[in-house]
Order: sequence, then C-alpha cells, then structure tokens
Amino acid sequence: MRSTMMNDQLSITDVLEHGQRWNAQREVITKTADGWRTASFAAVAENAARLANALQSLGIDGDQRVGTFMWNNQEHLEAYLAVPAMGAVLHTANMRLTPEQVAYTINAADDRVMIVDASLAELFVKVLPLLTSVHTIIVNGSVEATVFADADITVLDYHTLVDAASPQRVWTIGDERNAASICFTTGTTGNPKGVAYSHRSIVLQCLGTSTIDTLGIGNRDRMLVLVPMFHATAWCYPYTGFWSGADIVLLDEFLSPAAIIDAIQTFGITFANGVPTVWNDVLRILRAEPHHNLSSLQRVVIGGAAATTALFDGFDEVGVRIVQGWGMTETSPLVTVGRDSRGVDATTAASQRLSQGRVLAGVRIRVVDPDSGDPLPDDGRSVGELELRGPWIAGGYLGDEGSDKFHDGWLRTGDVGTIDDQGFVRLTDRAKDIIKSGGEWISSVDLENVLVAHPSIRDVTVIGVPDARWDERPCAIVVFEDGRDVDVEELRVWLVGRVARFWVPENWITTTALPRTSVGKIDKKDLRSRHAAGEFEMHRSTSKLPSEA
Repeated sequence: MRSTMMNDQLSITDVLEHGQRWNAQREVITKTADGWRTASFAAVAENAARLANALQSLGIDGDQRVGTFMWNNQEHLEAYLAVPAMGAVLHTANMRLTPEQVAYTINAADDRVMIVDASLAELFVKVLPLLTSVHTIIVNGSVEATVFADADITVLDYHTLVDAASPQRVWTIGDERNAASICFTTGTTGNPKGVAYSHRSIVLQCLGTSTIDTLGIGNRDRMLVLVPMFHATAWCYPYTGFWSGADIVLLDEFLSPAAIIDAIQTFGITFANGVPTVWNDVLRILRAEPHHNLSSLQRVVIGGAAATTALFDGFDEVGVRIVQGWGMTETSPLVTVGRDSRGVDATTAASQRLSQGRVLAGVRIRVVDPDSGDPLPDDGRSVGELELRGPWIAGGYLGDEGSDKFHDGWLRTGDVGTIDDQGFVRLTDRAKDIIKSGGEWISSVDLENVLVAHPSIRDVTVIGVPDARWDERPCAIVVFEDGRDVDVEELRVWLVGRVARFWVPENWITTTALPRTSVGKIDKKDLRSRHAAGEFEMHRSTSKLPSEA
C-alpha cells in the first residue's frame, strides 16, 4: 500500500521562495571597510533572480557549474540561492588552497563561470593560466583594469550585470537527487576530492540543524556566520537562516576577533559558529577587555577541531554556552551535537558537552574494528573507526575517486573513537594521527586537550615520532603565551597524574605558530614532514618522573 501524501521534491528553490515570501523583511548584514551594509531577504531574493537571468544569458542553461571565489558576503549568498535554484550547480572554490589546487578543483568541477570578489582578484589571476573550462569571470567590486589585462577571457562587473537583468524568474524544481553544490575536501594527502551535495541532502541538513536537540536555529535568531562559505556550504547556516528567518550577519574579508565582538554587540547576535582557534582569540580579548557585553549570545557552535575544557570554561565565565559539533565535508557536514541529556548529574552533563555530541536523528553511525571491519559495541569503551550513512552522507566522490573511503555502503570517516549507549561520540584521534607506542595506543587529541589547559600554553599539538625502543613516541609541539617560556621538565612534571605516565612525552618542540589547513585545522602532515627533515630543534628529556601525589 502506498501513502496518500504528495510527492513534492525537496529543493533549494523552496528555501529561496519561502525566505523571500515569509521572511521578506529579515536582513542580511555585511561588514564593509567603513561600516555595515544591509539588505532585506526580499532584496537578496530579487538579486538572486537577476543573477540567474544574467547567468542564463552567459550560457548557463542546464546543470553547468558556476564557481565562486568569495568571502562571506551578500553577493555570495545571492549565488548560493540563484545557482542551484536555476538548475545549475554551485562550486565554492577554496581561496586558501594553493593556486594549483584551486585550479584542480575548478577544472575537476568543470566550472564555466567564476564569480570573484574584487579583493581576491589578484590572487585569482595566479589561477587563471591553469584553467581549462572557465569562459567568463564576474567580479564583485572594483578592480584596476590592469589586473585582468593579460587574461584571454571575458571579465564582467557583478553589479552592472545583475542590475541590468530582469528581476522576474520562474525557478526550477527538478529531481531532488540532482546536485545543488560541490565542495572539495581539504585533506592533506593527494588532490582534493569533490563531494556533490544534492538538493535533498541540503534541505534535510537544514531541517536537522533546526531542531531543538541540535542547534535550534529559528526566526528569533540573529546568526553570525563565521564558517567560510567556501567550506561545506558553511555548515548549511546560510540556507537554514534564509529558510527559517534568522537574520544573517557576514564579515566579508574583515574576519578578526575584534570584528566578531563588534558584530555581536552591535546586532545582538544570538547564534555564532566557527573553529576553536577563532573563539580562543575572542576569549583572550574578553579577558583583557572585560567591559565587552556579549549577553545576547546564547550559543556558539564549535567544529573543525576539538574544543578544549579551557574554552568551555572560559565562555561559561562570560555567560556564553559553547556547543560542540562534529562532521566533515562528506557529511553536509553536521552529524553530532554536544548537548547534555535531560536528568543527568553535573559530571555527566559536562562529559556529554565535551564529547563530539549525540548523533542526529536521520544519521546512522557505528564503530568498527579498524583491522577486521567488524562492528564493535556501543559501550563507550570499545575504540574503533567511526562509519556513517544516511540521507546527507556522501556515498562517493566525483570521478569515483577515493573508493577506499567507503566500506559496505558506509562512509569511513577516518576518525577513531567510541560511541556510548545514548549515541554520544567521543573521538580519540584521526586514524592517521593515533600513536602506537610499545603496542599501546596514545590519543594525541586527549594529550593535546590536557596540555592546552596549562596556563602558559597558547596552542599545542602532538605528533608521533620514531623511537628505537618503543617504535613510536609522542612529541609535543608547543606555542607559549606571549612572555612565557616554561621548562620542558616542568611541563613533564605537570602532566603527572593528568595523563597515563607512558603518555608523558620525552620529545618537545617550541615554535611561534602552528601551521593550519585552509579550514583551520592543525596541519600535522606538514609538521611530521618538517620534523623528518630536521627543521625543528627538539628538546628531549628522559629524566625520571616524580610519583603521583
């Protein structure tokens, strides 16, 4: 027996039209060099229609790809809406990759038109000679005529093009399984791999993140979107905000801790997001300048790397709740959220908040033995690789690359950890980063989380280095707070009683900054390579550790 329900297709068109009609007066606010500019959702939707008509005049009349090379701003949001709703496919190119990597992704996506922010034009010029499919560049903002003078390609001005186009548009509603946008992974091995999100997967992710048990985004919110819009549809926040009626605040090229605080205070931001690095920098300013008022800010969702106890505690002190989420490019991206359960004691609540979170309804998750692939129990103790499947989980990559990332219909995340009987996930490491010393596993993530709580340490990471006796031992790479420099022996002693004794590193490196990937994660591959090449001065101590108190 079949149901009597309608079979309407899920589509970005629904997001656009609902936001235009029912959230017309909500605002998109973008930072500029000398202030802020504001546009209503109705005006953004009208510009999206104009952009779609302009793109059609440039030959985009099917599922061709349109790329962006842009910051978080109003025009990028217009492309987010226009391109998928017209039946084309949006590719958000990552400006933080090398020119060769950017060109690889544009060519692999087969982009025909690129929309480029003026402030990024000189950077994009380095990519141009490597492109094989792009025939037109649309520049958002003013650039010197000389910038593209040597480019054998059509260059148009965004606002001139959009303003001249008709605001009338009959939007496309196609098969919900069709691609809506493309994002490439930012892994540290090989070329980036393309993930094509469907209309269905994006809409379901928006619904999933709007529930009270996840992020509870709704029309009472003013959201500050710090996650780059080139990365995993900015965790779907632009779409969720436009659909639900949450005002959207964007910082364009002016992302800084001071700008974040200014936006929160000026616009009464209720919801924000980003990687831990950004919010650690914000916390430092708040401690140095305690007069700032963040009372409107109800929740900050942290992702991209594990948040530390120190970050949670620091924001608790100023009345802001940190919520940890976990996901990846291949998962649209959110699959778990760290909200504590009803009726648990304070210790359990703190543990649940510090976990990667509880699995979202709609996602299937399991932990498997990394050698045999056999499922392990959800007991909070059995450690293995996490695997996922569901309606917003990738089942493959563009060009059928990376087949080893998929196992028996499941996505292999490469993350190692546990799942408890309530669905809370706790990561212990990336599969490629876990350290095996003398046959025993050492979690670099757990060791990092303990070390970063030391008052003199600003940033830290741990990598495995070869050891003649134990095969591999941990090496801590530390960035100290300004004006502080702690002896290695003191740090080793400080770790006693906080971690297992065999976890305490003998090997230490101090540096002024840690290298990061394009999405803010510490680049351990780079650190391992530099260590192997002898670029670091390593301090080694094998002195006897004191007994625990």
